[in-house]
Amino acid sequence: MRVAIVHDWLYTIGGAERVLQEMLHCFPQADVFCLFDFLTQEEREKIGLKSTHQSFLQKVPFVHRAHRAFLPLMPIAIEQLDLSAYDLIISSSYAVAKGVITGPDQLHISYVHSPIRYAWDLQHTYLARNSNPLTTFFARPLLHWLRVWDSRTAHGPNLVLANSHFVARRIRKVYGREAEVLYPPVRLSTRQEPPVKGKHFLAASRLVPYKNIEAIVRAFAELPDQQLIVAGDGPEGARLRKIAGPNVSFVGFVSDGALRDLMATARAFIFAAEEDFGIISVEAQSEGTPVLALGRGGSCETVVEGRTGLFFDQPEPPAIAAAVRDFVSREAEFLPEHCKAQAELFSAERFRDGLRRHVQQTIAAYRASMVGYIPQDKFSLEQQVI
Repeated sequence: MRVAIVHDWLYTIGGAERVLQEMLHCFPQADVFCLFDFLTQEEREKIGLKSTHQSFLQKVPFVHRAHRAFLPLMPIAIEQLDLSAYDLIISSSYAVAKGVITGPDQLHISYVHSPIRYAWDLQHTYLARNSNPLTTFFARPLLHWLRVWDSRTAHGPNLVLANSHFVARRIRKVYGREAEVLYPPVRLSTRQEPPVKGKHFLAASRLVPYKNIEAIVRAFAELPDQQLIVAGDGPEGARLRKIAGPNVSFVGFVSDGALRDLMATARAFIFAAEEDFGIISVEAQSEGTPVLALGRGGSCETVVEGRTGLFFDQPEPPAIAAAVRDFVSREAEFLPEHCKAQAELFSAERFRDGLRRHVQQTIAAYRASMVGYIPQDKFSLEQQVI
């Protein structure tokens, strides 16, 4: 069985790239296709990636600096990838990867991190943040065309997998398809000894508006007796530092190891963004740290109210401050072993087992539906899945 894995693009290592890493763990002989690949060799080795096949965008000037500006070309580029030599195609899609062209005797399983958010339910939010009226004028018909293309290509995969029930509902809404839920893999803590808890709460993310770090910072202005550490950097960094009180510290970008130490020693991790899944809050729980999260999106599936964390209803300072006060009054109820047990539900091993199971079931369904001769080695898993 010849296997291809299609990923949107490669320029940094994030949650989607960790999914790619586990897909390669299951299918080490698979060929990887993407729109463009600007990873360093060291970064490729981290995710077990030997080489990739890229689209024509790889050679377009300035793509590596401003790839989102080339969004109009991405549907065309993904359709030019020639996958005709492969029996099984697995796409890891948060933009256009699910739109690859496949034939009737090829199986396509698409792992959808989310339908293109800035073309669907978040269109108005993204347009409102753009202050250039000319850009907004041209963006509206472009996003309309992108939605039409996105809907049409949603019928191509034999099976659609979603990374959360929240995303599965969005897929049902915009594509009219049912999706099976397979939670993404999370790197769980390997810490042997429990650390000594500090006095700080922790927020960590890229400092951009939709992460709602400002609301967390302003909440601690109402909590002068509590300490907050903010890890991460981004365009909002300078402004957030100006509005922060003396009980808020910014540590900027930190390494994975240093971030894990901050998580493990924090009293609680605060997560105010509406995310499709929210890997970082599961990582915090794996370090034995409870999570105070916005009660929307993927967090509702990863945090257990009253056991591994608490929810607040709005990403607003008063609601966050109230959640912190509630947590402080009940802090002894949130046990590290409960948080770690919850995080185990999202391990890499569970993801691999789930992916193998879905591939095998899809192949079995294909064979059962076929009339006529099927070559004996076509879709044979024995030499492929490990």
